[in-house]
Amino acid sequence: KGLPAGVEITPVYDRTHLVERVLTTVRTNLVEGALLVVAVLFVFLGNMRAGLIVAAAIPLSMLFASNLMVRFGIAGSLMSLGAIDFGLVVDSSVIQIENVMRRLGDDRDKRSVLEIVRDAVVEVRKPTLFGECIIAIVYLPILTLEGIEGKLFRPMALTVIFALAGSMLLSLTLVPVLASFGLGRRTEHHENAVMRRLSTWYRPVLQFALNRPGIVLVAALLALLNAGFLATRLGSEFVPRLREGSIVINTVRLAGVSLDESVRYGTQIERALLEKFPAEIEHIWTRSGSAEITTDPMGVELSDVFLSLRPREEWRRATTQDELVQEMADEVASLPGMRAIFTQPIEMRVNEMIAGIRGDVGVKLFGEDFEVLKTKAAEIAKVLGEIPGAADVFTEQITGQPVLAITADREAIGRQGIPVKDVLEAVEMLGTREAGAMQAGEIRVPIALRLDDQYRRDPDAVRSILVAADERRVPLGRLATIATVEAPSTITREWGKRRIVVQSNVRGRDVGSFVAEAQQAIGEKVTLPPGYFVRYGGQFEHLEQARKRLMIVVPIALALIFLLLYFTYQRVLDALRVFTGVPFAAVGGILALWLRDMPFSISAGVGFVALSGVAVLGDMVLVSMVRQRLAAGRPLRAALEEAAANRLRPVLMTALVASLGFLPMALNTGFGAEVQRPLATVVIGGVLSSTLLTLVVLPVLYSVLGTRGAPVPEPNED
Repeated sequence: KGLPAGVEITPVYDRTHLVERVLTTVRTNLVEGALLVVAVLFVFLGNMRAGLIVAAAIPLSMLFASNLMVRFGIAGSLMSLGAIDFGLVVDSSVIQIENVMRRLGDDRDKRSVLEIVRDAVVEVRKPTLFGECIIAIVYLPILTLEGIEGKLFRPMALTVIFALAGSMLLSLTLVPVLASFGLGRRTEHHENAVMRRLSTWYRPVLQFALNRPGIVLVAALLALLNAGFLATRLGSEFVPRLREGSIVINTVRLAGVSLDESVRYGTQIERALLEKFPAEIEHIWTRSGSAEITTDPMGVELSDVFLSLRPREEWRRATTQDELVQEMADEVASLPGMRAIFTQPIEMRVNEMIAGIRGDVGVKLFGEDFEVLKTKAAEIAKVLGEIPGAADVFTEQITGQPVLAITADREAIGRQGIPVKDVLEAVEMLGTREAGAMQAGEIRVPIALRLDDQYRRDPDAVRSILVAADERRVPLGRLATIATVEAPSTITREWGKRRIVVQSNVRGRDVGSFVAEAQQAIGEKVTLPPGYFVRYGGQFEHLEQARKRLMIVVPIALALIFLLLYFTYQRVLDALRVFTGVPFAAVGGILALWLRDMPFSISAGVGFVALSGVAVLGDMVLVSMVRQRLAAGRPLRAALEEAAANRLRPVLMTALVASLGFLPMALNTGFGAEVQRPLATVVIGGVLSSTLLTLVVLPVLYSVLGTRGAPVPEPNED
């Protein structure tokens, strides 16, 4: 309202724009994942009605999860929806419907459809129910994460648990009912062309494995050992860097520079970047210093240059944001008298809040003497700059601020008969002095007084300030010593101790290995005096905290998984056989990260946690069938071959729907995909390796261990 004609306001930085881009990526991943899962269902089941029944679990489970998200105050975001895999949602329904189709096709007793469906569902009731409980249990360790990592990943774990709970309820209630109505006696259980080809390939592989168990087990052991070696080569980082579509250049000039000069230099940077990158930069603006009262103190020598970028398809000088940052850094490096640090708006604020620094890694040097801090910080900066991957190495500026020091001359003041208090009040007026307050309703506005700006710019003008002495006026220069001295520009304390920070960004490698190399190099090349010590801050700090927490709670979760497996089979040996799926699933996850050159992160860690639950589901289906055949009196070899042949389709379907549900996340390059990509990569690789274990190694383990632990015939559960 009230703007003159032709004047309009345009927001140059709007976070809702980024939020929309990220949510578009999430929605695209969910829709594409659902379509891939449904396609697999129709191809492998070979029955339109059966595919629709299983597919109905996807929207209904998400509706159930959405209601609980509303109840618990969880917003639909990149993190809360980032681990949803519709393959996990439909796993139990897939196994049930496949078994119903098999029982309907094999029935020769002319029983009612309702009885056949009931028996088929009861037959796989225990492994599917316990399998979903196991998948939910493995997400419990994520709920124990604290700090920033807890805030990031706890909504993700809760949303997955909600979706699994909805899937479990549907598989126990609605899916059997829909099967009894939708699948009649004419339902055929036949193998389509895909399954016939896969069965033809699988039988000789299974025969070879059972005939040569030693070769198979040695190969499996070598795969585990190689995966353990690769795990030490992955590197580590807290979370993958989210590309925000905007850049911040934190510029630092000499302490004491005037505001006018800082603004002039910022304008020069804006013009230079706009001239060099017209196709990449949409908006650019600079903020220098900070308000007088603020929680983010910045001197006028510090400026943040914000760049809002155009869509990536319009760029000409770079194809990725990392390449664009490097190009801009090369351009800015030619500007004299300034140091620049490149980051992103949200990333910068998060780093400041969690670590008090603006870079990826901060080396905090604690001590009392400013000169010693400066000297040793320069040595640390030199060491950091020599480490491969270091970028924007910068030492916090703590000295060099010109200050007007006014020292009262008490003898001169006494000779003039003036109270020292009056002199100090005159000096105080150079700043601001609260003289009263104005009350406007319930609002109280303080009234502050200060001298005119001409007295604040020139030391000679300060000396001419008059101080009242009875009826005389005495210049301040006769009552105090006034001189310009160099003083600290910033005094930063942490836990009551002075500190200086040497910070660095990391490009082209993972943060974890960079910090490990930096710790070793600084320890060898920098000697600190007594009372001075170094601490490392930044994102890796939270990676270490999360890793230590997971090292405690993950073994507890694995123990709970084994306990559930034991309750399922009532025999330790069978529980151990199924539990072997967990390490073999990790083999595929580690190999997938290595092939895609991705470091270990908390996102990947969440993928490994989810994988340990997914891996045992297929094993439970196969082992349950083997136990049934053994209980019916079949020989061990025949029981293994029959169970493997009958369970080939459900095992492959559960593996494919779980992996294909994450495939869009693994391949997407949109905004926010960086956080989801490691998780999806781990799950896809792990599901593939655990499926190979289920179909090949697990039967070999059963044949080698013999019938020890095999169940005796039990009464019909009906």
